[in-house]
Amino acid sequence: MTPGADFYDLLRPLLFRLDPETAHRWTLRGLRVLGATRPGRMILRSLAGAPAPGTVLDCLGLRFANRLGLAAGYDKDALALRGLASLGFGHIEVGTVVPSPQPGNARPRLFRLEEDRALVNRLGFPSTGAAVVARRLKGGHPPGVVLGINVGKAAVTPLDRAVEDYVTLVDTFRSLADYLTINVSSPNTLGLRRLQGRDHLERLLTGVRRRLEDSPGPRPPLLVKLAPDLDLQELEDALAACTGRVEGIIAVNTTTARPGLQSPHAGEAGGLSGRPLFSIALDQVKRIVSLGGGRLVVVGCGGIAGPDDVRAMVDAGATLVQVYTALIYQGPRLPRRLLAAS
Repeated sequence: MTPGADFYDLLRPLLFRLDPETAHRWTLRGLRVLGATRPGRMILRSLAGAPAPGTVLDCLGLRFANRLGLAAGYDKDALALRGLASLGFGHIEVGTVVPSPQPGNARPRLFRLEEDRALVNRLGFPSTGAAVVARRLKGGHPPGVVLGINVGKAAVTPLDRAVEDYVTLVDTFRSLADYLTINVSSPNTLGLRRLQGRDHLERLLTGVRRRLEDSPGPRPPLLVKLAPDLDLQELEDALAACTGRVEGIIAVNTTTARPGLQSPHAGEAGGLSGRPLFSIALDQVKRIVSLGGGRLVVVGCGGIAGPDDVRAMVDAGATLVQVYTALIYQGPRLPRRLLAAS
């Protein structure tokens, strides 16, 4: 076995003895410490293995070293960018970031479904807030890695004022992000998914687009992250609101469905990610590509765990792909394995 695989095979049982949120916090701290120095980054690159020759892509007006990204949610507060970049990702999406610090929902709020290679979370956008994240990013992000920032409304902000939160966040991060993602699809903030409705979404995206175009500063491409649980009519409405206002769609966020799960945690409330989400995400990517008519870049996200999954997403029309849950189960060599398919 390879050194990286040996290392994570030993480490994972120890991490999995901890509750999931504590294990994740310690993992991020380790990545942050190692990522802060050149020797530490060399260690991470060794654990990740020699980089596979991923395909360089030009899309969204940006150059991606490869099509594989780390989805939002893993590094919510931009703590470990240099460490994560050392694993071989072509892009990393920070967040979800909200305007001011908020604790999120009560613990426990993150659950491993080991039998299903999945997670359920009901985190509720815990965040150190935009000012802290912006301060961390002002020193620059790792070279060669595209940085996305995923933004969302505060839990206390009513839906009819949500546009104010998103415009504030766009102002804060437009000069720090290579692209911005508007998150309207988490199931864990009360009422948030209603923003995917056509009227709400048109108003929100029009406000954000107007702010980018009518005020000085960079104009990073905008993406919207949609839920996997939209039916066909809801998806058509959401895409109609997005067309002409954003450059891309991330498909998908976590699901409230519980397809054929075996874990005793299957009944926990929250969003399901990981392997059981893959077929749902793939179907939604196909629908979006078909309905979008090539007008929007599509990022496939949800349950990707192996090279065949990457190929299936690309064949379905996704230009980029993102992972999260599989990294927790498979460890630092996951990017290398997945890039072999691209």
